[in-house]
Amino acid sequence: MANQVYTIVTDRIVQLLEEGTVPWRKPWAGPAQEPKNLRSGRPYRGINVFLLSAAGFGSPWWLTFRQAKARGGHIRKGEHGSIVVFYKDWRPEDRTDDDGRPVVIPVLRYYRVWNVEQCEGIDYPKPDVPTIDFRPIDRCERVVADMPRRPEIRHGEARAWYRPSADVVNMPRPELFTSAEEYYSTLFHELTHSTGHKSRLDRPGIANVQPFGSADYSREELIAEMGAAFLSGFCGIETATIDNSAAYIAGWLSKLRSDRKLVVQAASQAQRAADFILAKSAALATAA
Repeated sequence: MANQVYTIVTDRIVQLLEEGTVPWRKPWAGPAQEPKNLRSGRPYRGINVFLLSAAGFGSPWWLTFRQAKARGGHIRKGEHGSIVVFYKDWRPEDRTDDDGRPVVIPVLRYYRVWNVEQCEGIDYPKPDVPTIDFRPIDRCERVVADMPRRPEIRHGEARAWYRPSADVVNMPRPELFTSAEEYYSTLFHELTHSTGHKSRLDRPGIANVQPFGSADYSREELIAEMGAAFLSGFCGIETATIDNSAAYIAGWLSKLRSDRKLVVQAASQAQRAADFILAKSAALATAA
């Protein structure tokens, strides 16, 4: 049973990471509160905090199927639940080991919960999510608008990702970011990923989806972040984002045993990606 739970949780984390939800890069705000069960009011702990926070909902409140029904509501048709893990030590009475010590049996279970935003007919406290007074940066907006064969850009889930199969970029709402510069830096990161699509530069790591943690996956993350840094520099916002980019790149390098040659290789690919995105913008800047 435990192995099954470990596998399910691990698979879910890997899926989230492969979809672009990388926990050490999140310059936008989520719910001000940690995930909690609506019936008990108790916060979730341990790995459950990541599993539920990464689901991308604006509310911190969660319910089981039965709890939703008990409150007179129901789960919206087609919605999928999220996994949470329950662990405790069970000490059977009158059970001791060969040394006379009490026997402790770990009990590990999982079950599914749904966010209140996936439900209908349920009242719940509305979260206070901090926002900024977002003001678009004209030069960044032009770069995005002028990108050749630009993928669809959505502002739906509170997560940033690029999905090659649909050729779609998803972004959190702009006002959720810590600054306008961080919004555009994150968008540039995802747009750099999109240049690897087979209809654009056909880059390994995107055109052929690689598993999280592989060399190609890690290299692609470096390319995307360096591409974002190049684009930020073109737009004149690099001073506000370079520290986060450097920390992110350093994190991936540490996973690749600090292979400094990889930076040079990734920079070359990132330059091609940035050139692709800037094809029209750079031409307009030269003409001006």
